Amino acid sequence: KPIQHKNLNTLLLCFLLPVLKQSNLLFSFITTNKNNPSQLSSLFMAPLFSLLLFSLIFSSSQAQRPPSPGYSPSSKFGSITFAQGFKNLWGPKHQSLNHDSLTIWLDSSSGSGFKSLHPYRSGYFSTAVKLQPGYTAGVITSYYLSNNQQHPGNHDEIDIEFLGTTPDKPYTLQTNVYVRGSGDGNIIGREMKFHLWFDPTQNFHNYAILWDPSEIIFFVDDVPIRSYPRKSDATFPVRPMWVYGSIWDASSWATENGKYKADYKYQPFVGKYMDFKLIGCKSDGPTSCRSPSVTPSGTTGLTSQQSSALAWVQNNYLVYDYCHDPKRDHTQTPEC
Repeated sequence: KPIQHKNLNTLLLCFLLPVLKQSNLLFSFITTNKNNPSQLSSLFMAPLFSLLLFSLIFSSSQAQRPPSPGYSPSSKFGSITFAQGFKNLWGPKHQSLNHDSLTIWLDSSSGSGFKSLHPYRSGYFSTAVKLQPGYTAGVITSYYLSNNQQHPGNHDEIDIEFLGTTPDKPYTLQTNVYVRGSGDGNIIGREMKFHLWFDPTQNFHNYAILWDPSEIIFFVDDVPIRSYPRKSDATFPVRPMWVYGSIWDASSWATENGKYKADYKYQPFVGKYMDFKLIGCKSDGPTSCRSPSVTPSGTTGLTSQQSSALAWVQNNYLVYDYCHDPKRDHTQTPEC
């Protein structure tokens, strides 16, 4: 039996009201006009418009949080103190430790960085980070693996970098993989950039890198956001790397390709770290050592539920993918 327009609008309104209550503006409109049916009916006069509005609002509400990955590897691995796994690398006067919560900061005189005590050839490496709000343009707060000190000009690197921002825009989380490249003009970055589904300045959130012989996976609060599989030896880092963290001035490129620079009237710029996990195979350890698994079954790769969560993040929060950049020379990135 065909549904009359008025009945369809009533049906749609029944579905829409719980969703619309999530919007202060629309909820205010409904509350103000709850005794004025003509005002409400005008909003939902056309069933097609109502259906479109419902679709848009429903999609927006669903894009607020990722679906559960079904497994939390960060809860399965024990934490270590900063001193058990790391040491200051540079800027010692811009680094403080309080109950294993590490604070590093950048001002006009210096930034700061730390480095793991041991190199690793694979593993799960994570920390919880809280970023500074406000104007942070040009400032990089990072957690990454690298062997740049051992192979200058020809190093490997796996990056999690928070690109500083202006107060009206969200932080960008950049993931990157270098394979035998450096800042010598021959660098080949493999950047994927994301916005986050939360404000990273309000609380600590967990950020992790799984690096095993077959794949690199990046996680945010146990949600996988990027997978970089090993497609060839030439496009995958295999040499031992150390784990680093740092805060530094990258005004030339960090924020909108250098449009906004670090402004030291807002100094100091602060990054806070805690809950360190270094679960890996040290380079001088037994060859029988295997990387930890991030799945409940102990297998490599991701479960179907984790893969679905990854796809959701990339569909909703991925803002740059080097493989889809028409300005890039993709002969240098054959994995694309």
